[in-house]
Amino acid sequence: MTPAELDRYAWQIWTPDFGEAGQQRLHESSVLVSRLGGVGGTVAYYLAAAGIGKLVLAHAGDIKPSDLNRQLLMSTPRLGQPRIESVVDRLREFNPHVEVVPVAENLGPQNASQLIEQVDIVVDAAPLFEERFAMNAAAVAQCKPLVECAMYDFDAQLTTLLPGKTPCLACLYPEPPPHWRREFPVFGAVSGVVASLAAVEVIKLVTGLGEPLRNIMLHANLRTMEFRRLPIARNLECPVCGSI
Repeated sequence: MTPAELDRYAWQIWTPDFGEAGQQRLHESSVLVSRLGGVGGTVAYYLAAAGIGKLVLAHAGDIKPSDLNRQLLMSTPRLGQPRIESVVDRLREFNPHVEVVPVAENLGPQNASQLIEQVDIVVDAAPLFEERFAMNAAAVAQCKPLVECAMYDFDAQLTTLLPGKTPCLACLYPEPPPHWRREFPVFGAVSGVVASLAAVEVIKLVTGLGEPLRNIMLHANLRTMEFRRLPIARNLECPVCGSI
């Protein structure tokens, strides 16, 4: 790392049991985030702030006015322009030391394996279960950790899926939940809470600090500020991860 990078990250380098060695591990790590909305965009922002070495970022489509209450990497002057271009420009301006690899398409069965091959850790912030299942299957096949985060209204949930050690997404959801929709109630502050927690999970996985949420689903009700740690378990007959 350069002197400029060490100066940028000085305050987090002071963290006990982290130091320059922990910062170097972040510098050498790579993460895929799919997609870059209120949750995924904020995850990418905080990982760039922390100094992750490479971010592979997948998101299709153009910026709409309804994106702007939560998608912090988008902006009003860029309405109608591709989301991924705004994401790349904002992150490169924010931290030029991070390698940003843009993918102007959403993740799915056709590209999940190829994208996940490029990284160490995957963050699932996709709104549709077709994407989530494709990401999960590829992550399991490649034994890559998957940080799974989602929110609805004032509720948020988060867990870390480790192939062969924890449930995979297909263990938790054999079928897509019937109530799951592409569009739903969201405050940016709520999506930002779960996104920040997800970024912390990635940092812990990379550096070995603390304990990730393995075999635990963290559920937050931000209307009441109630946080619960719910145990989750593998399905040993799961068609995706049961043979691991």
